[in-house]
Amino acid sequence: MLRKGICAVILFSLLVVLLPVNTTNAAPNWNLVWSDEFNGTSLNRANWTPEIGTGSGGWGNNELQYYTDRAQNVQVTGGNLVITAQKESYGGMNYTSARIKTQDLKTFTYGKVEARIKLPSGQGLWPAFWMLGSNITSVGWPKSGEIDIMERVNNNPYVNGTVHWDAGGHAEYGRVSGNLDFSQFHVYSMEWDSKYIRWFVDGVQFNEFYIENGTGNTEEFQRPFFILLNLAVGGNWPGSPNNATPFPSQMLVDYVRVYQDNGASNVISDGIYTIAAKASGEGNGCCGCIHGKRS
Repeated sequence: MLRKGICAVILFSLLVVLLPVNTTNAAPNWNLVWSDEFNGTSLNRANWTPEIGTGSGGWGNNELQYYTDRAQNVQVTGGNLVITAQKESYGGMNYTSARIKTQDLKTFTYGKVEARIKLPSGQGLWPAFWMLGSNITSVGWPKSGEIDIMERVNNNPYVNGTVHWDAGGHAEYGRVSGNLDFSQFHVYSMEWDSKYIRWFVDGVQFNEFYIENGTGNTEEFQRPFFILLNLAVGGNWPGSPNNATPFPSQMLVDYVRVYQDNGASNVISDGIYTIAAKASGEGNGCCGCIHGKRS
């Protein structure tokens, strides 16, 4: 979600060259270590903090929504977290929505992070399930690193999985999934260890990124991250809504779960987890140049 449209093609080529030959290790034995099943009647404030306002420069991306903590925009009902984007005049903006995060509450290093989500469709809509480095307040973006587990814009038939980091300037790497039926829920997940980040939809992998030993200045991805969920409206990447964009539009989240490998170390502190490195393999992909910036 935090973006500047710079495509580090040379860096990505170097990453591919530096990938190790294919080897296969035992798959991890995942153990659930934290989750929010959204089965209550209100947002669990021990897990999530809502963000309020328009951020800096429309969250750095010229977005059009004002994020609120109102039930009209974020609530837990029917076993789901429901984030609703509305067309209304509020706080000097013409749209409202919600963005929640686990920052300072739950942070994780490595693991499997997944959510079951039903996404809206429409020009100018930008739902996301993503992570930011916990040190963002001290080092800024993109030095904090960013892992976009799932993003979708407009009426695209697929989702994006992308990473952003600092390599003497902003660098990004991403791919898109296969086509999906967005009238249904799907499980979006990311598996992350000291060697790789891998992206999945409904258990099918669609992207892989090599990070072992900070290859390509990727040291950011060996540190704690927190989780975010939001539904943005407009901005540099998706563009503005049009007359066909449905409002209100909703992003429904059935659950968010974090797993670790049974063979790995236990909880360190304050919800920070580590797992042992697992499979290695050959990365592939393309440069996902997605424009804008998000903070």
